[in-house]
Amino acid sequence: MVDTAQMPLLTAAQVAQEAHVQQAPNGICYASFGDTQISPEDLERIVQAVPATMANALAHRAYYFVPLAIGEGDDTTVAPAYTVDLGDRAICHRNVTFGSSECIFISTRLMQDRFALAFEYFINVGHHFVDAVGVPASFSDLVWSQAQADVRGETSQDAWESRRRARDRNQSRSQDGNPDHGGPELIHGQVDEKAKSGYFEAAFSDAIAIYMLAITIDFDYTELREREYPLLAAPALAERLRHVSGLFPANPGYEFEIRYRRRG
Repeated sequence: MVDTAQMPLLTAAQVAQEAHVQQAPNGICYASFGDTQISPEDLERIVQAVPATMANALAHRAYYFVPLAIGEGDDTTVAPAYTVDLGDRAICHRNVTFGSSECIFISTRLMQDRFALAFEYFINVGHHFVDAVGVPASFSDLVWSQAQADVRGETSQDAWESRRRARDRNQSRSQDGNPDHGGPELIHGQVDEKAKSGYFEAAFSDAIAIYMLAITIDFDYTELREREYPLLAAPALAERLRHVSGLFPANPGYEFEIRYRRRG
């Protein structure tokens, strides 16, 4: 056990200068720093899972895999090893901008296994890609048709809440159609366009992350389940993942496949 008193915390700028940044074959820039407890081979396998056609949109970003990233206000520090006390202060990831570059510090020691680490990284990549490129109209059409068909569940809390707001917008109006907070007439079924746009972004970034996880690690879909919202029905997710796979084919050495468990 490392003594916290003997553990010098480094600034994000120090780590960015000292860590050896390398570029994966797909073009993603990344670095490992400190006692991350993840092998170089496993880390490269995770980083390289981002399709090259997608990685092109992530220029000026570098992903730093560190034991613990600690954010306090505007300051970001990095612990080169794990302690319980510092682990309690750490967060899953922290974004720091240096000039025109964005550095994303991911806390490897907060992740229970390779599955959790990979998913944390892929979620970040998914959001960064959507921020840079947006959502294809074809994907938006697909998920909106599923929402209108009342397909059960969603892929994250953000997607679930934004879908609910987009479809269940209620407005209080008087008989002449103007807002009336006294004696409301509820009008159902109106689409909240802002929430709808947020829904498309959340669903697309989720689908990207799950797709990359699927081509990296063999996992059971139910492992993504959270208690706050019902998980999207498997056939609907399969539609989304096949769509993403068509847009961004997997790199050599990775294979996309959906398997349905058989009884017995």
